[in-house]
Amino acid sequence: MLKKERHTYIMKQINLHNKVLSSDLSQQLNVSEDTIRRDLNELDESGKLLKVHGGALSKSYHFPFHQNEVYAQEAKKQVALKAIQLIKEGMVVLTGGGTTMIELAKMIPFSLEATFFTISPLVALELVEHPKLTVILIGGQLSKNAQINVGASVINDLSEIKVDICFLGANGIDAKEGITDSDWEVVQVKKAMIKSTSKVVILSISEKLNSVQKMRVCNFNQVTHFITELNPNHANLASFSEMNIQIL
Repeated sequence: MLKKERHTYIMKQINLHNKVLSSDLSQQLNVSEDTIRRDLNELDESGKLLKVHGGALSKSYHFPFHQNEVYAQEAKKQVALKAIQLIKEGMVVLTGGGTTMIELAKMIPFSLEATFFTISPLVALELVEHPKLTVILIGGQLSKNAQINVGASVINDLSEIKVDICFLGANGIDAKEGITDSDWEVVQVKKAMIKSTSKVVILSISEKLNSVQKMRVCNFNQVTHFITELNPNHANLASFSEMNIQIL
């Protein structure tokens, strides 16, 4: 594979999943990790991503927030707009992190009174701009890669709350394999979030459909709502329409 083709593949993966691991890319592209490290260095130097130990991060996902570099932003806004319909006056809401969740936070009506718990400092900063929201940031160790709070204290705090609805992003989405991720600590936090509610809403752009990461967060039998930018009757959602979930 030519270097230009490798770079295109790497950027596609980082746009979809916000982060990449050198070891995974080495296997997927069938090249050495040294080759991948050189590729990541070049892409970092050209300003296309942020190289970190063991891989790289999307610039749009990393603080400070690069608003003009959010991948598929219009699709994410459509997802967020649909999700807003599920939030009602007086609800207690729990959110994960990610660029789609930030779009959701921006779109919440300023007239809405509700309580929001979040594990994401970036989402909390958007939510606090809304005058009638009570915003509670669940603290812990800030993951440099995922940009959310993780660790035992976060999981313990989540076990003490019961919310009306939980909004989660996903790195991998597959009808058979469920919701998956590549970060063990993030998976544990998401599992704890799911336990805190009876209404779990997965938000994702459709490009992530049929993708699988190494670690399972949950199966779709634990999901109540699934939101993409697509029409619920779209052919790409056919395998999900057979499940006992509401597709928006």
